[in-house]
Amino acid sequence: MAVPKRILIVDDDPAVHGQLVDALQAPDRQIDSAHDGLDGLAHIEATPYDLVLADLTLPGLDGLALLQRTRQLRPAARVVVITDSWTPEDVVRSIREQAFAYFSKPLAMGAVVDIAASALRGSSRDDDIQLLSGRPEWLGVRMRCKMETADRIVQFLRELPADLGHTDRENIAAAFREILVNAIEHGGGSDPKKWVYITYVRTAREILYYVRDPGKGFSLGDLPHAAISNPDGSPTGHTEVRDRLGLRPGGFGILLTRQLVDELIYNEAGNEALLIKHLT
Repeated sequence: MAVPKRILIVDDDPAVHGQLVDALQAPDRQIDSAHDGLDGLAHIEATPYDLVLADLTLPGLDGLALLQRTRQLRPAARVVVITDSWTPEDVVRSIREQAFAYFSKPLAMGAVVDIAASALRGSSRDDDIQLLSGRPEWLGVRMRCKMETADRIVQFLRELPADLGHTDRENIAAAFREILVNAIEHGGGSDPKKWVYITYVRTAREILYYVRDPGKGFSLGDLPHAAISNPDGSPTGHTEVRDRLGLRPGGFGILLTRQLVDELIYNEAGNEALLIKHLT
């Protein structure tokens, strides 16, 4: 019989415990609870948990301190930070301390469930995301060309512009994800030995996302498998090309991205992209 995956929830809100237990419970999982940071630390010292979900603002020992102690005591454990009071500095520190993901409340349970499943699969490495610049107004990372890592970095960057409204944050995150997926699949060939470089810059008037993939690039005028190349009156013509090439359904990434941000600019080679969102 397989050993159950062990999950620890550390939060001082009983309602959050109930929501997470309902969402994460499964026959092959054992879920424990702690209601303050010191109690959570005692659990972690006693038990080799696979996944810890820890609130940022805990009595006794805050969530980031608990993250750091968990990394020291249980290096194999994945820690997801959850919070209802967050700042860009907290997001950056979570990346620096190698949190697996970061979620603000109210929790998007579907996304939490997906991230938890990814963490429990155990295929992620500590160096899948490497911090290159750790300033809230200038965040730089490089990440391996792995789809599960893309979901993690998208979640971190979704939380970084904490002062934006929900719709703007979701639109920017969706646009960034489309470009990142293209970089991983087409630029990096989904090869985890290759790297995508990402920079997030926040100015007084704009938010910029820069993505550089390891590929040779492409020409916007030569993308028959993408919706952006469809002639007028044939909005799905590219799907026939994708079928012939054996590509997954899709091809709307660039077209969609241009609807979600104010500007999308590529370098001449086509392996670097810049997304710009103007702030009003």
